[in-house]
Amino acid sequence: MDQKEQDTNLDTFPKLLASHVKLRPTQDAIREKDLGIWQSWTWAEAAAEIRALACGLATLGLKRGDKLAIIGDNRPRLYWGMTAAQALGAVPVPLYQDAVADEMAYVLDNADVKIALVEDQEQVDKMLEVRDRCPNVEHVIFDDTRGLRHYEQEFLHDFETVQQAGVAYDHDHSDFYDREVATGKGSDVSIMLYTSGTTGNPKGVVLSNDNVIITARNGIIRENLTSKEEVLAYLPMAWVGDNLFSYAQSYVAGFCVSCPEDATTAASDLREIGPTYYFAPPRVYENMLTQVMIRMEDAAEIKRKLFNYFMEHARKVGVRILNREPVSLKDSLLYKLGDVLVYGPLKDVLGLRRTRLAYTAGEAIGPEIFDFYRSLGINIKQLYGQTECMVFICVQPDGEVYADTVGTPAIDVEIKIDDNGEIIYRSPGVFREYYKNPESTASTKTEDGWVHTGDAGFFDEHNGHLKIIDRAKDVGKLNDGTLFAPKYIENKLKFFSFVKEAVLFGDGRDYSTAFINIDLDAVGNWAERRNLAYSGYIDLANLEEVYQLIKDCVDKVNKDLSEDSRLANSQIRRFLILHKELDADDGELTRTRKVRRSFVGDRYDTLVESLYSDKTECHVETQVTFEDGRTGSLAADVQIRDAEVFKVNSVNQEAAA
Repeated sequence: MDQKEQDTNLDTFPKLLASHVKLRPTQDAIREKDLGIWQSWTWAEAAAEIRALACGLATLGLKRGDKLAIIGDNRPRLYWGMTAAQALGAVPVPLYQDAVADEMAYVLDNADVKIALVEDQEQVDKMLEVRDRCPNVEHVIFDDTRGLRHYEQEFLHDFETVQQAGVAYDHDHSDFYDREVATGKGSDVSIMLYTSGTTGNPKGVVLSNDNVIITARNGIIRENLTSKEEVLAYLPMAWVGDNLFSYAQSYVAGFCVSCPEDATTAASDLREIGPTYYFAPPRVYENMLTQVMIRMEDAAEIKRKLFNYFMEHARKVGVRILNREPVSLKDSLLYKLGDVLVYGPLKDVLGLRRTRLAYTAGEAIGPEIFDFYRSLGINIKQLYGQTECMVFICVQPDGEVYADTVGTPAIDVEIKIDDNGEIIYRSPGVFREYYKNPESTASTKTEDGWVHTGDAGFFDEHNGHLKIIDRAKDVGKLNDGTLFAPKYIENKLKFFSFVKEAVLFGDGRDYSTAFINIDLDAVGNWAERRNLAYSGYIDLANLEEVYQLIKDCVDKVNKDLSEDSRLANSQIRRFLILHKELDADDGELTRTRKVRRSFVGDRYDTLVESLYSDKTECHVETQVTFEDGRTGSLAADVQIRDAEVFKVNSVNQEAAA
């Protein structure tokens, strides 16, 4: 049997698991840090755990076509739950672990979930709160028993108890598990992942085994990934990227995935693991860089000078060396010295010394940030994807990495730009349907498999790479006819470490305005070094010095926009710093931290209208949700400032005309 035939036969995750038990039974498949100690399971050990769990789920009535909810942080047992469900022909449905009970209730009910596998007491309490609204949920299984000793509901089950029942069932029905695995095929539903719900309720994206496995395999082929990779699983299990990088590609290639102890230790756990293959959204890379720069500003003068000297050299030649372009012997030797003194230790601190491939996606990443990591020798690249195609649409090839593009089509992906500038694609990863939503399916996917992304973009005529402008529905016009692309401008603002979020307004208006969320860590450190006193976010955001700091950022963006003939007249005229951070619990962000622009505009309509008046201050009161679920109210007098608007040069005016 040749490799192609073998790959075709390995068309489900339980079959892939069985193949790794034969090929690499003693190699680590997954790890978890618990109480400061890394616990490891080999492929053979993981397979035994999954078999016991699958049989245990069968004793609870889970069968082909049923749905198993997965709720919690990245944990081996939760990943095993996905494979166990797939072994029975059931469908795993991961939910965001930080979702409030009402958000969970919608997905549990919409997905017709029968059994929920959850991490701990927090998630059990949410399930108890919503169970009356989710009549299909028959059983809840929990991993961590802490705090649950006196929970006596009959439908609650300890993970280990379910496994014990599975072992007994397997003993009495020894051919059951293998028969169920053999029954599965590539066309079966593999998983259901819910969209972030930027403009409405989330939609359940139904993906087959073929969708997931073929896409994962094509990504492995494109990047030459092997069974020796190391990956840290720290992003939400409900997000399609985690399902691809931490689950699907691990099962296809056979590499090990490590789960951090918790969110607060993820950075230190990253340094201990030293992943060879890494994914993070731009905000994570930005936060890493912000922390580095904060530390360097507090370092001794000689260290600062050494850092600045070698980083300047890295900016000059580092990217060329990474791309294997020629540099002088002197520059090469100086770069190697910098690697010993600065770059290497810095990569150790970041946990990225061994990283040979790093991805970022979801938002545009600042060119300076992008070049910073690449100049250190870290092969960070941008990709473009969607849940509806199991992530991969475009990927930047090695040696063709640009800060303003998302690359070329991934393997087996076709891309077209339709007449209104929207990007559409077709690939083996294209989803089956939106669950119980034929209208949305028909409006998104054509009968011949082309998917409308909702994104506006074009192919660069010089390098053939795809460039994303904005969401097609968000691209509008100012009253003078100027193109208004809010996401494009928001991303430019977020390139600055002091700006955490930005929300632009302007469609159908005379000019552009902006809400700004400052980054509390970056701006707080900046303020402390200048001996500026503040008591919290609201106080800091209202300081005159902070307004001037943010105005400088806005002015720089306006200067950049003035050089673009299409967007020059959409420079930001007025802005304000919001009195609170935008929060998913308040409905202002999705669980993947995408801004719900229309919701924010409606919620703060008084502030929006003040931006389009001559007011310099506006009082606002906002209801907020605290981490423990309590609600309260915040009140503040928000300052409004004018930004500098730059004259469009004559060359650009002629080009625009």
